[in-house]
Amino acid sequence: MLTTIVVLFALGCLSGVTTVLFGFGGGFVTVPVVYAVAATGPDAMHVAVGTSAAVMVVNSLAATLSLHRSGRLRRDYLWPLAGYVAVGAVIGTLAATAAPDSLLHALFAAYLVVTILDSVLRRGFLHGGTPRPLGRVTTTAGGVGIGVVASFLGVGGSVMTVPLLRRRGLPMTEATAMANPLSLPVAVIATAIYLTAPGPTGVVDPIAATALLAGSLPTIALSRRLLPPIPDRAHAVAYVGLLITALVAVLV
Repeated sequence: MLTTIVVLFALGCLSGVTTVLFGFGGGFVTVPVVYAVAATGPDAMHVAVGTSAAVMVVNSLAATLSLHRSGRLRRDYLWPLAGYVAVGAVIGTLAATAAPDSLLHALFAAYLVVTILDSVLRRGFLHGGTPRPLGRVTTTAGGVGIGVVASFLGVGGSVMTVPLLRRRGLPMTEATAMANPLSLPVAVIATAIYLTAPGPTGVVDPIAATALLAGSLPTIALSRRLLPPIPDRAHAVAYVGLLITALVAVLV
């Protein structure tokens, strides 16, 4: 048990760094981690997704407050997109609670593959462009779709919002900054629903969540102060590299 907690703490530190650099408040780091290290039994993937959502609430909120104080959030890209993401999050989480554990695992891996290929093969992500506003269809249907998929898979939405904003021409620093507040509606709604599942804490593992947060919260604060700026293209390439690492962790 102690070894598991130490591993979760260390990987929580990694989650803190990815929250700052890539907008991953949990999701693609914590789901593979909890699934591989802490979750057991027939509902292991549900526990991993539920615990990830709980961790994302705290990580994303901490990062969002810090970004707000520094003036790095752009309201025109956050609202009303966040509202439609919240609507989709309700649908996606309710669907996930009824889905077989094996389906969640398979779809999580499949979505990683699709996202990696899309980022590498389709123009716009690795090279960026000129900032453009979000269209109405992107905001409404796209926002609901992001909420459904993100909450169903427990990924918070950053893996969808960062490529979306990137292809709208935002530099990686701004796209990843916006990912944290856009992940909050998904994380809050998903956590609330997962906590109502049968059991004292639903399908949320409080010990795993605490260990992860003990590592991530101080790391978020330190990373904000200490990490140097990253060139835009290198930032985009590193984002794809992290997704590949998460895919390997899920498959292994």
